[in-house]
Order: sequence, then structure tokens, then C-alpha cells
Amino acid sequence: MASGRSVVPAKIRYVPTSFSNHFLGHTMSSLLTNTSSMTALQVLSQTQQSLQKTQSEISTGQRISSAADGASYWSIATKMKSTVGALGAVSDALAGSAQLVSTMNNGVINSVSVLQVIQRDLVQASNPGADKQKIQDDIGTQQKLLISIGQSSTFNGINLLAASAASTQSFVASYDSTNGVSSLNIDTSNTLLFTTDANGVYAATSSGAVGILDKAGANYTGGSVLNFDISSATAGDIANILKDVGSAIDKVTAAGSYLGATTNNINVQANFISNLSDSLTSGVGALVDANMNEASTKLAALQVQQQLGIQALSIANSNTQLILRLFQ
Repeated sequence: MASGRSVVPAKIRYVPTSFSNHFLGHTMSSLLTNTSSMTALQVLSQTQQSLQKTQSEISTGQRISSAADGASYWSIATKMKSTVGALGAVSDALAGSAQLVSTMNNGVINSVSVLQVIQRDLVQASNPGADKQKIQDDIGTQQKLLISIGQSSTFNGINLLAASAASTQSFVASYDSTNGVSSLNIDTSNTLLFTTDANGVYAATSSGAVGILDKAGANYTGGSVLNFDISSATAGDIANILKDVGSAIDKVTAAGSYLGATTNNINVQANFISNLSDSLTSGVGALVDANMNEASTKLAALQVQQQLGIQALSIANSNTQLILRLFQ
């Protein structure tokens, strides 16, 4: 060599791969920040939240029990539940209306039967030599019975056969959130048998009478079906009274037909309301009810995940203890 010095080769130091990876590529262990523990804790927290929600679904039977679970579905279901509740009240009202009309119809049927007895008495009185006074006694009894039937045909304070005047009775028939309550109307001019005073008692006068039985007869002007007297009537009078009684039977029968049609309308409406309520209830269930089979399966899986999460958190926390051992 020109300088006279010898060159000593540099020594190459070997750095273990595990050591370099630890500082260059892996997360460094720390006493202050345990990343593994934080991650395990986050996962465990999410699992517990899901577990609580699933347990709530199983206990309530609903996957959406508040707006927090799904605002849109909860809002729709709440409105539908309100409608179902209102329809339940409508069903109760329709049931009451059906009983009312049934009571009136029963009164009409019995009235027709009594009128037919009066008709037979009048036919008997038409025979020469008939005891008109004795026949009138029976007719008078039947007339009182007609009044009794009309006055007693009352349901919940409502009487469609005997009232102070003809009117329109309205009954709840349906409900919807847009139009509110819809009504079913009954015109009592089609059913009123006789007029009563303010106390609901037969007025016993043809003045202002609008009922089928208490108006003056079209043929016999001496009285109405409810108060005529044949004790001293002529054969012509009896014939005219017979015509008026026959007309009354036809009109009372028509009143029965009107009430029968009303009953059918109420029954049809009641069935519709029942089916509508069932459909809405099913719709609410589809929106908010939990699938119990799915929820129970999910619960079992989440319970396993919770146990694993607790173990993972325990392992992550043990890393700190390993670091402390380095200083022992």
C-alpha cells in the first residue's frame, strides 16, 4: 500500500428479524395506551348493545317499540293502531245499533199480529146480529196492547215506534282519519206507529198525529186505528174501518221491511269494520312485530359473542401485565 497502512474490513452486525419487525412494522406495547384492549372493549360494547336490543325484542314481541328503533315504521304503526282503536269503538256502536233496530223490529212484528186480531174482530162484527159491544171490548184490549207495545219498544232511551214527532236518528257507522265519523241514518217517518207527549205516553188525539196508527183513517173519519169504537157503528162504518186497518197492516209491515233492510246494512257494515280492523292489525304486526324464531337464534349467537368478547378483553388486558414482568 502506498500509505503503508493496512485496511481492516468493517464488521456487519446482524439484527434479528423479530426485533426489527417489532419496532418497524408492529404496534409498540405501551403502559398508557392498550390498543388491543380498546378494540376488544369496542367490539364487546357493540355486542352488548345488540344483545340488549334482541332481548327487548323477545320480551316485548316487537322489533320496533319506539321511534328510535325506526321512526318511519313506528309513525305508520302508531297511526294504524289509533285507527284500529277507533274502529273498535265503531264496532261497539254498531252492535248497539243492531240491538236497537232488533228491538224496534220485534215491536213491529208484534204490532202486526195484534192488528190482524183486530181485523178478524171487525170481520166478525160485519156479520148481521153480531154482538158489537162484546167485540168492541176485545178490540179495545187489542188497541191498548198496540199502545203498550209501541211505548215499551225502547232501547237505551231511544224509541223509533213511538215519539213526539218523526225525525232522523243517526248512528255511528264507520271512521277514518280523513273524514272522521260516518253515520247511518234512520228516518222514523217510516217506522213511527203513533205520536206521544213529552213523557213518551200516547197522546190519544189525532191533532198533529203523524204515526201510522194514530192518524185519522182515510176511510173512517171518526177515529184512528188506536181509538175507533164499533159499539154503535153501522155496517158501512165497519167496512171503512176494515179498510183502514188493512192499510195499517200494510204500512206497519212496510216499516218492518225498512227495519229489516236497516239491520242488513248494519250487519254488512259491522262485518266490513271487523275485517278492516283485522287487516290493519295484521299490517301493524308486519311493521313492528319481531320474528321470534330469528330473534331467539340471534340471541344465542350474541350470547356466545359476548362470552368471546369478555375473553378477548381479558387477554388484551393481560398484555400490560407481561410488560410489567420485564421490570421484575
